[in-house]
Amino acid sequence: MSPGGRLLPGVTIGVVGGGQLGRMLGLAARRMGLGFNVLAPGDSPPAAAVADRHFSARLDDERTMRAFAESVDVLTFEFENVSSAALEAASEVGLVRPSPAALHTTQHRGREKVFLRLHGIPTARFRLVGDVSEVPAAVEEVGVPCVVKTAGFGYDGKGQVVIEVRDAVRAAMTALAGAGALVVEERVDLAAELSVVVARGPHGDTATYAPFLNRHVGQVLDVTLAPFTGGVTSWGPVGPAVVAAAREEAERVAARLELVGLCCVEFFLDRAGELLVNEIAPRPHNSGHLTVEAAETSQFEQQLRAVCGLPLGSTVLPRPAAMANLLGDLWSDGDPDLAAALRVPGVALHLYGKSEARPGRKMGHLTATADSVEEAEEKVLRARTALSRARRPAA
Repeated sequence: MSPGGRLLPGVTIGVVGGGQLGRMLGLAARRMGLGFNVLAPGDSPPAAAVADRHFSARLDDERTMRAFAESVDVLTFEFENVSSAALEAASEVGLVRPSPAALHTTQHRGREKVFLRLHGIPTARFRLVGDVSEVPAAVEEVGVPCVVKTAGFGYDGKGQVVIEVRDAVRAAMTALAGAGALVVEERVDLAAELSVVVARGPHGDTATYAPFLNRHVGQVLDVTLAPFTGGVTSWGPVGPAVVAAAREEAERVAARLELVGLCCVEFFLDRAGELLVNEIAPRPHNSGHLTVEAAETSQFEQQLRAVCGLPLGSTVLPRPAAMANLLGDLWSDGDPDLAAALRVPGVALHLYGKSEARPGRKMGHLTATADSVEEAEEKVLRARTALSRARRPAA
């Protein structure tokens, strides 16, 4: 470590979680000359393919987490569903960034909502309940339509039930029976869904990307658009004032969390023009994948810079960009013909090295930049369509 507290290239980064985010953090670490260890269950998680060392263990294994922390210079994570108690144990013997406290707040929807309310950060109207027996009263208070969400261990729409009419309350209670604490939240009349990725260093320095626009299918992110470059202009329902407000709120969230690392703040923009924080992810985010090709500094390099105390990089995207997810459904009738996608000029293909394709599972993504966001979107959608039209028989 340098006298200024910076971890210099040549040190080893430890990442808890072995999925695609860990893999891409590892690839960024390799390019920066950093060592890379990973802790994740299983024999060969995607991130292990680019790691110097793989600690195979559960994410709540405190003894192994401590040993892992001792093997690296700084420990970070790519997944919220990690035991904050295990990270607390790791922090006794090593440097953990973001902090276990920041993870503890953001990995539980109830704690996260209360944190946002405490700091005056606008959210959709909500009520936290202890179990399903309290759902009817909460629905009466919040109103319909609303969404009932498990307080913990939810991602990609998992653990969520939409209530369109009061007659559907009983079915929601049945679906979530035994789930423990729940959040009952009003369903926002959406004009757009945005995400802002912000990096924050150990001395409070920040680097914030302009908002990305997200489109979901079946509550899973499908396409992300990055229409805003240097001079922000209006795009769809989002104008310069909304862009500035989203960036400011994201930086406020990071500051209140005392974050050292990277987080993504997801926003709802309602049809009245109000910006509401939906969720906080204290790690790289699916919507930020396009920064690998589109930004001067990718979100993965940015996280490494932040946790190492290095100067944060430029967040400029010189051109509009788009990203399209590739789910396991594309493999249901045989292997997609990847060459078909790569024939679309300007499209970059990322595959995550997952051994099994399952419906809804994120297997990779496509990114394109162009002179307009419409052109970038057209490219990634054309490439994805080509994957499903030109199949190669499974071996």
